Amino acid sequence: MSMKLVILGLLMETNRHTYDIRQTMKERGMHNYMKLQDGSLYYAMDQLHKEGLVEALEVVRETNRPEKTIYQITDAGRRKFQDLLAHQLHESIRHYHPLYVALPFTVHGDQAKIANILEHKILAQKMLMTKMRSLYDEHVGVVPRVILQMLVGTYKRAFAELRWLEQLQKDAREGRLQERDDQGLDVDWDRIE
Repeated sequence: MSMKLVILGLLMETNRHTYDIRQTMKERGMHNYMKLQDGSLYYAMDQLHKEGLVEALEVVRETNRPEKTIYQITDAGRRKFQDLLAHQLHESIRHYHPLYVALPFTVHGDQAKIANILEHKILAQKMLMTKMRSLYDEHVGVVPRVILQMLVGTYKRAFAELRWLEQLQKDAREGRLQERDDQGLDVDWDRIE
């Protein structure tokens, strides 16, 4: 459903062919927060066309290139966009971190190896933060504030993940993952950002 929302949203801006939609999604960094697969993009466009939510405006033929169908959103598509947008904004999905499956069993694992794996995850978070900051700087004054908010939100989530991973890695390096601690962790619940 999110792919249909994206397609309709981009067609609300201007008429486009599917390849242009794909390129726009990449330029805007949408692959950072949603799955971006060509097959699902083209399939969703076909479905939208069959449902009468988009219509072919023209077919552009260039020498030695595949033809490109330029689509426009229909009135029904605009109404569907509003429905999809509201549904997506109301969506409340509980996100399960992939590490949560493995963490309870780290007490039986090689702590040095676990610390090394966490180091790679820490580096990945730092790279994501750098990328989000760079995208933010590149897009100030170019995109609506809501896009900047998304970049900042991604940065903040990556920052929180980074701090958590660093604490996990510290415990792994110190061989403390399996400890039972009567004092709990040193957490200032009122200052978690």
